[in-house]
Amino acid sequence: MIKKIYFPILFLLSFISAIEAQQITLTKEQITALTPEWKGERLPDGRPKTSEKLLERLKNVSIEEAWGYLRNKGYQNQFEGDWMVMCPEQVMVGRAVTAQYMPLRPDWDKIVKEVGEKEGRIGGTNSWPIDVLKPGDIYIADSYGKIVDGTLIGDNLGNSIYAKSKNGVIFYGSVRDIEGLEKIEGFNAWIKGYDPSYIQQMMLASINNPIRIGRATVLPGDVILAKKGGIVAIPPHLLADLVINSEFVALRDQFGHQRLREGKYTPGEIDRQWTDNIKQDFLAWINENPNKLPMTRTELDAFMKERNW
Repeated sequence: MIKKIYFPILFLLSFISAIEAQQITLTKEQITALTPEWKGERLPDGRPKTSEKLLERLKNVSIEEAWGYLRNKGYQNQFEGDWMVMCPEQVMVGRAVTAQYMPLRPDWDKIVKEVGEKEGRIGGTNSWPIDVLKPGDIYIADSYGKIVDGTLIGDNLGNSIYAKSKNGVIFYGSVRDIEGLEKIEGFNAWIKGYDPSYIQQMMLASINNPIRIGRATVLPGDVILAKKGGIVAIPPHLLADLVINSEFVALRDQFGHQRLREGKYTPGEIDRQWTDNIKQDFLAWINENPNKLPMTRTELDAFMKERNW
């Protein structure tokens, strides 16, 4: 009889401990362990604190350049397209604050709300990710493509998001009050649809955990490049190299396009591995056009030296 009782009691104690250990968001230590290749400064919640200057420079990188660079590094699942973009000509970059939503399951939802209450969270659970936003963050959420009754925010929450982050949102789902959201200057949204309904039969599962956004896997602190063609989630430890690689390619393209218009070289000469003569011409062109450099000359020289230019 003692043996028969022992295992159910052990299981019950383990279950109670698991409930007590339930948390809405990963701890600083867990996020640090999730992003070990980042060696720089971190935000208070543990997410990598990527450079503001690099984020600004990233705005000029094309989706194709970012996508191509990441694929060459082995990251083949970092892009998602086919969005409804509120302001298509407005680029958005920032650090990901992730949120996972799921179809409502009352018993789990009850646990989440009880834990949230103990953690001092207030309001509806769809407002909790907004509370953790800092300047430069992007609120990115997987709401499993739900459109009707899946509207994560309206214009009230949209105003709060922009006030805290000076950015917008990326939702694999929908929003409401689109006319009100459009009036928030600087705010933008990448969404899968719009609906006038309000959120119901959904629950918040976690904040700042890894999430899936269509074809892409997104970790908390990933750097997001969002343009009208889609979004790319960039691992923070690759950001600096991605930016300067993309800037160098754009610089080469400027030079190549100019020389093609001038008729100095043929397309076949520009589209293959450059000869030493073309490389020397390119270096001379850089010296004559320092205002075209998107990076510092020191950065460019170090980049070319590393690649034996």
